[in-house]
Amino acid sequence: MADILRTTAGLGGESEVRRLLREHDWTTSPLGPPDGWPPELATAVSMAFSSAFPMFIAWGPDLRFLYNDAYIAILGDKHPAAFGAPFQQVWAEIWPELVPIVDRALSNKSAYFEDLPFTMERRGFREPTWFTFSYSPLHDGHGRVAGVYCTVIETTNRVQAERRAAFELTLADALRPPASGDDAIRKGCTLLGLELGMARVLYGEVDEGLGTLSVARDWSRPGVASVAGHTFSIEAFGPELGRAGRAGAILALADVRADPRSAARQGTYLALGIHACLAVPLRKGGHLHAFLVLGLDRPHPWTGAEEALARGTAERIRAAVDLARVQATLREERDRSRTIIDTIAEGFMLLDRDWTVLQMNPAGQRIAHLDPDDIIGRNHWDIWPEAIDSEAGRMYRRVMRDRVAGTAEYRQRLPDGVEIWCEVRAYPTADGGLVSFFRDITERRAAEDKLRAADRRKDEFLAMLAHELRNPLAPISAAADLLRIGRLDEARVRQSSAIIGRQVRHMTSLVDDLLDVSRVTRGLVKLARAPVAARTIVDEAIEQVRPMFEARRQHLAVHIADPDALVLGDKARLVQVLANLLNNAAKYTPEDRRIDVAATVDAAAVATARGRLHLTVRDEGIGMEPELTGQVFDLFTQAQRSVDRAQGGLGLGLALVKNLVELHGGTVACTSPGLGQGSTFEVALPLMEPAPRQSSSGDYAGTGGVVAGGRRPLRVLVVDDNVDAAATLGMLLEACGYLVDVEHDSHRALERARHQRPDVALLDIGLPDMDGNELARRLRADAQTGAIVLVAVTGYGQEQDRRAAFEAGFDHHLVKPVDMDELAGLLAGIEAQRD
Repeated sequence: MADILRTTAGLGGESEVRRLLREHDWTTSPLGPPDGWPPELATAVSMAFSSAFPMFIAWGPDLRFLYNDAYIAILGDKHPAAFGAPFQQVWAEIWPELVPIVDRALSNKSAYFEDLPFTMERRGFREPTWFTFSYSPLHDGHGRVAGVYCTVIETTNRVQAERRAAFELTLADALRPPASGDDAIRKGCTLLGLELGMARVLYGEVDEGLGTLSVARDWSRPGVASVAGHTFSIEAFGPELGRAGRAGAILALADVRADPRSAARQGTYLALGIHACLAVPLRKGGHLHAFLVLGLDRPHPWTGAEEALARGTAERIRAAVDLARVQATLREERDRSRTIIDTIAEGFMLLDRDWTVLQMNPAGQRIAHLDPDDIIGRNHWDIWPEAIDSEAGRMYRRVMRDRVAGTAEYRQRLPDGVEIWCEVRAYPTADGGLVSFFRDITERRAAEDKLRAADRRKDEFLAMLAHELRNPLAPISAAADLLRIGRLDEARVRQSSAIIGRQVRHMTSLVDDLLDVSRVTRGLVKLARAPVAARTIVDEAIEQVRPMFEARRQHLAVHIADPDALVLGDKARLVQVLANLLNNAAKYTPEDRRIDVAATVDAAAVATARGRLHLTVRDEGIGMEPELTGQVFDLFTQAQRSVDRAQGGLGLGLALVKNLVELHGGTVACTSPGLGQGSTFEVALPLMEPAPRQSSSGDYAGTGGVVAGGRRPLRVLVVDDNVDAAATLGMLLEACGYLVDVEHDSHRALERARHQRPDVALLDIGLPDMDGNELARRLRADAQTGAIVLVAVTGYGQEQDRRAAFEAGFDHHLVKPVDMDELAGLLAGIEAQRD
């Protein structure tokens, strides 16, 4: 010890650690008295004691901790007990994080870290810290690693300052420009709460006359209820809150139950889930204006850094709120003066009398696709020379000259080559310049163009409809006149009656087309889904249109690659889709020409047992211009027809095709090389995934049969009060080879399950009398039915619904409409597990 003390003598008087070294009871320490320490340890300790940098040494089997005076500030309240104590005991709270670093040093490998974070407890509470340090091995006289040598600098203040600066930049960006005062409060509270790990952050405005705190918006951690919209009495939080607020002083409560300033009113704090509170007052014009309140659901001593960050955030929120309100007032005045009905433009630009851009807000910069350096301080016409001779440019010069507000729309080319439409409003300012508000109206212009086109197509359609309805009215009127004469023989009466019947049927067909399109486009059509084979769709569609093909002597070629390919859909509607396409092809294909219809399955179906069924109709008809192929399925869109309207019809078939195909989850497309070169229409529908097949020794003997080899297919109980839904799902499962029972009542389903003991039960949740969750609980609690695999099949798909289902005993949760591939895979997995 004398050597160590001599080595460190003359360093400026008596030091704390030299005193500890001299007074410490080393008789119980594994290190023994310092006079007997190995030279290597003595030398390292002497070097540490002589250093002005924080250093420590950990030596021996349990790494006894020795440090210099500079390290005392890092230890905090752990000093002086840490001197000579085991390393693990000194820093127990961060030991798991230190173990890999210490192990590396003990393995004779040095390590260096910059700004490494730790959560330490050195002043009676846990606090985030950052350190830059190096660990080096210490060797004994035999060259073995006997300890660790560390030089360390605490960088907590610097890191926190950098983080605070970064946070303030983020906050500034988030609050510029605010959409409203509430939006500024919400963003500011959210960012501060996440940055400091709070449970709650609220911004409340004060009414000093009433002594109330009104919370417009707040932020709270998930699981903590919001108090937005609530008004509190300031006195309810204790008189100290009001006194501190009026004095402009922050009120920091580390524990509302223990602090005498809040203990008597702790119930108010605890009701809000606040155990530690930091209240930052905001004053304006000598009066208390608002509070920013931070709350934690555990005691917490507030640091100066946290108070500074909260104070700065509160000021920024208040400034953003004030700015938003001023802007709102200005917008209201501007709207009244201009009597505009449009929304307020987002972009803002201020020009002086020499056309120099003095200011542009971030929204304007985004619209212009320019940075502030490219705009501010430059001449407007240098930035946008293309606007000089535009309508907007002429309007700007007129406003600058006549001092009268103006408005214009113009097309602007952005630096990246994209063209947009802008609406610009300009107003003269008192200093001779002008202020401009502008916004991107590209989408509105495009929508207006589409509306104009749709309106034009509608007018054409109505003219055509009038023509189509007048055509059958003429023969009906003539036949009625003949019948009124009353002097017709029986053959002529029958002929007149037949004419009226044919024309009425034609008119009925036209009206049916209109009603069908109306029902589909308004979502009133309900599909009766069931497995449908490709051959069925093609055969029945051809059967409907065959008379037209025969009448026009057209040749129909049919190719069906996989007749048994199945889709899940409404057979009648799918047949209607293909029949409409064939009818369309027949109408616009000359006589004695060929029409091809094909049903194919794409390659993905072969590789993965999933894919799409393609129904293709290709004709040798009149074709169409390429630009029309993208519009041919739109309502009221038609190709050019001859004036004699020889083909008839309203042209609604293709719009109906598109809507029906999309209801089935499919797509439809049209292509044509050009006029006179025919057209091709292709419908793509999702295939059903086939039921899992077993080896030849395990094929089912039939629906509901027993598998050869003694094993039976799964027995599935379907419970749904919607009779059609239950029946359809049952038929699908039977088609896949399962034994299926269907019930619509919960109590009958419970009894049936006890008697038949199905392998799987598919239960709807929204059952009357006893819902699906209660039914699941009873099934799970009964020894006879407890082993059934329970699957919720429901329209309730939110996370709380899933949790409730699993808590009730369900094994799986599926949302309606059920994905049959997912259900088939689930049942296949249950069956494999059973086998």
